[in-house]
Amino acid sequence: MELVRGLHNLRPRHRGCVATIGNFDGVHAGHQAILKRLRSHSARMGLPGCVVIFEPQPREYFAPNAAPPRLTRLRDKLMLLEAEGVDRVLCLAFNRRLRELSAEEFVQQVLIDGLGVKHLEVGDDFRFGCDRSGDFAFLEGSGERHGFTVEAANTVAESGDRISSTRLRQVLADGDFELAERLLGRPFSISGRVMYGQQLGRTLGAPTANVQLKRLHAPLKGVFRVSAVLDEDPFKGSHQGVANIGMRPTVEGDGQPHLEVHLLDFKGNLYGRHLTVLFHEKLRDEQRFDSLDALQAAITADIAAARAQWASDSNK
Repeated sequence: MELVRGLHNLRPRHRGCVATIGNFDGVHAGHQAILKRLRSHSARMGLPGCVVIFEPQPREYFAPNAAPPRLTRLRDKLMLLEAEGVDRVLCLAFNRRLRELSAEEFVQQVLIDGLGVKHLEVGDDFRFGCDRSGDFAFLEGSGERHGFTVEAANTVAESGDRISSTRLRQVLADGDFELAERLLGRPFSISGRVMYGQQLGRTLGAPTANVQLKRLHAPLKGVFRVSAVLDEDPFKGSHQGVANIGMRPTVEGDGQPHLEVHLLDFKGNLYGRHLTVLFHEKLRDEQRFDSLDALQAAITADIAAARAQWASDSNK
């Protein structure tokens, strides 16, 4: 898969494609249905399939502190899109210049002059351009004038409710990881590089890997039973563990959410390695303890609860 960062990096060879536009946060089952249609049109027309995304995501640009937490950071999103058979991703910087483009300017500069799009797949509620003035009807009219077709992506539902990134965030907040897996088509996971932290876990008898979140807000908060894969190699097998995501209220923090993972019975150096953490069950909410001894007792109880559940699962 080819990644093109910005309109200025598009070349004549990039013109002529079928495309879709959106945040694709999570690349969930609803997104996967759109990408399946994209692949179908791509094969039928003999053209590459292109996904247009934005960095930052528009709501992060307009209100970074109020924007919803990301389900996938850019690196993971690109890997998931590639796994779905996408040929090319055009990543547009969402900035003042892009924000101020009218709907007509966006169509002309991005879809026509930039991509030479021949077919476009978007949701029927898709809005774009300055003040969100462009909509599906505008795209249909533009397609008729400029020679590309436009098709509305069908809504994908699970248990009667539309699958969306918003719904998935709520499902994760509720701790329903079985439903989250159905909405995603895979277990929910967070991945990142292991960095040096405060190394407090070592003194509490439970050393933890401090995983980079690279998010202003985390999609989960609390203590969880998890498994983890090292260095993006599932064939090496996974390691059972316990993870905490939150602000670490018992110790002095930096005001940022952290993901800390304790791998049960693991021996070895994790610093600098890439860790993919899969979430299976919420054990409890994050809480502030009056002392490090109380925190240590809670961590010991969390590990015991996780071990008991792993043992129960293995006996099923």
